Amino acid sequence: MTIATTPKEHDSAGHEEHPDLRVWGLLTFLASESLMFGGFFATYLFFRGMTDAWPPEGTEVELFLPTINTIILVSSSFVIHFGDVAIKKNDVKGMQFWYAITAIMGAIFLLGQAYEYSTLGYGLTTNVFANCFYIMTGFHGLHVFVGLLLILGVLWRSRRPGTYSATNHTFIEMAEIYWHFVDIIWIVLFTLVYILTLF
Repeated sequence: MTIATTPKEHDSAGHEEHPDLRVWGLLTFLASESLMFGGFFATYLFFRGMTDAWPPEGTEVELFLPTINTIILVSSSFVIHFGDVAIKKNDVKGMQFWYAITAIMGAIFLLGQAYEYSTLGYGLTTNVFANCFYIMTGFHGLHVFVGLLLILGVLWRSRRPGTYSATNHTFIEMAEIYWHFVDIIWIVLFTLVYILTLF
């Protein structure tokens, strides 16, 4: 994946064009979001270290559905990249296909998370583990939802011929970068909340 930029050159009026900094703005935003998630993870680990039984009795986590959800979300990172590769070959239809598949996978992840919430048997205020669990997974779910909106935005704009091409695909790359970020955060979260909880 390469970051799209607008080359520095002079137009017919003699004005200099500058690099497209929208992607760098997104990366700066994601860096700040990483710090926020890092704070969540540090708090979770602190409470885990201070509590004798973790998770407390009555707030066990199930592993099967979250594992399926993880496979779906991580796989979607590869799928969305195929869309980026397609548009760099001027294959708009290919990009639309792979981004649509990614959107479906993201929606399935959110539905799976909602189903998990409905079957857990404990709520946000049950204890400190439940509080950390819902805040971290819920906040991540919000990011997945925003990523889903970005992907749908790409698909909506791509209806107009000429909107995206091999030389004009910054918004597509931004959606892909954001989606990769969401996946990476989930891998860390899944490891901390689900995998390490079993040990």
